[in-house]
Amino acid sequence: MNSESKPHRKIFLKDMAVSLSIGIHDFEKLKKQNVLINVELDLDPNLRILEDTLAETVDYDFLRTSIINLSNNAHFHLQETFCEKILGLCLDHEGVLAARVSSEKTDVYPDCTSVGFEIFQAKA
Repeated sequence: MNSESKPHRKIFLKDMAVSLSIGIHDFEKLKKQNVLINVELDLDPNLRILEDTLAETVDYDFLRTSIINLSNNAHFHLQETFCEKILGLCLDHEGVLAARVSSEKTDVYPDCTSVGFEIFQAKA
């Protein structure tokens, strides 16, 4: 049986565009860069929505709001650091069993669509 046939529940945020102060070079510290963020949250596969209420799942508004706050309030030297911060917020949230986070800087090289980083971690 492959992993896709096992029961699973995910919440995801795809291609969230942020303008972020990121980079190690002096010229990168002068202006924000365009970054795409992707997040997948693995939830308990056995939970079922019975009452059609937000209390029965993970509200993804926290994720979007947290990413906006991180983007607006800090400079990051590395995409790895930015993704680690997002990952920590996800794993600290009740109901999240694992998270995958990626970022892509879209304006770095003229011959590449993007350069990025991805991290995955499950709760212990």
